[in-house]
Amino acid sequence: MTEISFYHLQRDPLEVALPRLLEKILGAGHRAVILAASAERVEHLNSILWSYSDKSFLPHGAQDAGRAERQPLFLTTEEENPAAADILVMVDGVDPQFKKEFLRCLDLFDGRDDDALTFARARWKTAKDDGFEVTYWRQGDAGGWEKAEL
Repeated sequence: MTEISFYHLQRDPLEVALPRLLEKILGAGHRAVILAASAERVEHLNSILWSYSDKSFLPHGAQDAGRAERQPLFLTTEEENPAAADILVMVDGVDPQFKKEFLRCLDLFDGRDDDALTFARARWKTAKDDGFEVTYWRQGDAGGWEKAEL
């Protein structure tokens, strides 16, 4: 059964939180597809992943760079999984149909944006109604993630 984890960004913006989550994903031996709403967003996130830290490297590629099947982290706007990833990271409120192909899906949303929060609540309800296991994670005061009961 696919688990959909909702990550409520309250402290750090996506550009800070995403690389940290991707480090954990890779560190646990997983591969991930990062699904964004636009090509411009993919380009922006690609840039962030190249430059977010001098001390770390996140091997990744985007849909227009080629060799997608070799990328442990793959940024795209399409419902595709060329590298057989088992984790799907969704940003920008995307809600793809192919979630069941993954072991786990992470839905990252900006909790400081009322519209993003409203749409995340709707996705939560739909995921529950569709029979997915859903979990809720929020950023703690120290910046880490805390699983919360709703």
